[in-house]
Order: sequence, then C-alpha cells, then structure tokens
Amino acid sequence: MTISRTLTLLARRSWWGALLWLLWLLPAQAMEIRVAIRNNAEQVQIGSSTPGIVRDSRGQTVMQLSELEPLSVDETGGRLELLDARSRLGESRSFWLEPSNNGFVWIGDRWYRGRVELVPGEDGVTAINHVDIDDYLYSVVGSEMPTSWPQEALRSQAVAARSYAVYHRGKARGRSFDLNSTQSSQVYKGINGEAGSTRSAVDATEGKVLTHAGRVIEAVFHSSSGGHTENSEHVWSKAVPYLKGVPDFDQNAPVYSWRSEFSLEEVGDLIGYPGTIEAVEVLSRSPQGRAKRMNIMGDEGTLTITGNTFRNKLKLRSTKFDLAVNPEGITVSGNGFGHGIGMSQWGARGMAERGHEHDEILTHFYKGTRLGSL
Repeated sequence: MTISRTLTLLARRSWWGALLWLLWLLPAQAMEIRVAIRNNAEQVQIGSSTPGIVRDSRGQTVMQLSELEPLSVDETGGRLELLDARSRLGESRSFWLEPSNNGFVWIGDRWYRGRVELVPGEDGVTAINHVDIDDYLYSVVGSEMPTSWPQEALRSQAVAARSYAVYHRGKARGRSFDLNSTQSSQVYKGINGEAGSTRSAVDATEGKVLTHAGRVIEAVFHSSSGGHTENSEHVWSKAVPYLKGVPDFDQNAPVYSWRSEFSLEEVGDLIGYPGTIEAVEVLSRSPQGRAKRMNIMGDEGTLTITGNTFRNKLKLRSTKFDLAVNPEGITVSGNGFGHGIGMSQWGARGMAERGHEHDEILTHFYKGTRLGSL
C-alpha cells in the first residue's frame, strides 16, 4: 500500500470517528406533542410574549408579529382569515405562529410554551399547540395533581402522563392533533399549571415511560378509587393486562366517601324519566361495587340505564355508590372520584407519604409493567 493511500484511509477513518463522536455528543431529538387547545371555536385569539413570525400553509412569512400584539383567526368556508384590530391581514388553509427566543404563545385565554398551528375544524377554528413533551408535562403534572404534594407522587404523575401522551401520539396518525387539553385526555393549562415542584418531577424522570410486553402503555389515572381500583373490563368492557384492580391507599382523600341528596322530581328531570319515579335499584355491580346497570321505576314503566349514565346525569363523583330511596327523595352515598382504573392519584400520595418511591407506586397500580426510557 502506498503512503498516499494509507494517509487517505487514515483520514477517512478519522473523519468517521469524529462524526460518531459528534453524534454521541449531540442531545437526542426532542419529542413534540400536538395538543388541541381550542377545537372548532368560532374565533381564536393568538399572540406572542416575544417577537414572532406568522407563516401560512406554504411556509411563507405573512408578517413579523410584535410582542404582546393580539391577532384573531376566523374560519370561513374551510379557509382561515387572519385579522388584527384594524384590518384583515391574510387568508390561508392554515397559519403558524412561532415565538422567538423561547417565548410563550398566547392561545385563547392563556400562555403556552412552544408554537401554535391553526387549522379549519369541522365547524370553526382548531388551535394546536406544538410543544416539547417535557414542557407539556411541566403543566400537565400541575394541572392534574396539586403542586404541593410529595415529590414521589408528582414523579409518578409525570411518568404516567408521559406514557399516556406517548401512547396516544402513536395512535394519532392521520389526525391533526394527538391529545386534547381537557379531562377527555389530560388536563393541560399551559404556563398556569407549572410550578417549581412539577418541573423538578418532570426533569427527575426525564424520558421515563411505563411499558408492558415492550410497548408503552396507556397509563390512565383517576383521583380516588374509594379503597380498591378496578379491572378495566369491569368498567370499560375491554380487558387490558396491566389495568388490574389493586388495593388503594387513598383513605385520606376528601373524596374517599361522599354523600348527595336529590328529590325524586330532580332525578326524573335529570335522567329524563317521563313520569313520577317510585323506585331506583341497581341491577348489577362490578367486583368492587360500582353500579353497572340500573332500573328507574315509576308510573311510566321501567327505564334501564347504565350506572355511568346515572353518575353523569346527576354529576356524581363515581359509580361506586349505594342508594336509599324514600318518598322524600334519594340519598346517594358513595366512595372515590373517577373511573377507578389505573393509578389513583390520592393513592399515589398515600404511598409517597409511606416512603414509597415513584417506581414502586407505578408498578403497584400498573400490574406487570416495567419502567423504561424513550
């Protein structure tokens, strides 16, 4: 081999080694989550805490937006119109607003990290916050759990919420967003939901997710089970191997037990029973006592409904209740708050106060799972 060929090979190897070294040094690409903040709204107001750029659906710059300058976006015939206080600024299939220098974006009525995409919905404007998953979790943890709670409980919430978000991100192909910002997904209040304790919990669990059989799980959670969580098939009909009932540690929850009273007329109006109610009975229950099917009986015959319908119509905290019916009305005595599946948030607090760390809390409530990394 000639000296020149040897030097060429060494140079190539040196270049390849340097590239590998650079790749090793570079941080992993952040995962972005798409959260619908406004869905089919008549109009959405946007703004930026720092100078920002507004782009149209082709990526062309529509305008340079000054800090704290408000804009509005309307939908007309499947296209969007961009307006300020004085005039119409443009029309496009979609708009983007990207703040500079890690600024915040205003969407509707509060500030959010990341950027915002606006697209036509089925009946109005949909505003989608594109945000790094950990920036998203800073707010979700504080929106779903009191920020003053023990750090291990907050870390449990961070891992559960991250797992839930990653699971639904993987299921959202073909959709314009991954999650809603409400209880239908996970509550997300933007900057208002953050605190030092939630940022610490998210940072301490960076990249951690729960897996079962090698896949990230749908880590559903609720406030309080009333003493024992449920198997998923006893509430939602579908058996999920990691969503099994376990003893809870939520005895100190203010919603561990509760009581509501209604007149028979109120129940009839709320349920939609056309006559005078004479009796209400629970026909079937889950193993942990949640009402599944119920009969409403009176002078117009019998109406059969689900326990969940009864709960939602009367705005009860859970379907884990007993009934006392008399001519004066109905007394509902219940336990817990929420569907009772997966992690109990008050149970997570109870375990943290007993000295359990977040990995122990999570594997208690999600059976057969492992704590892994993205």
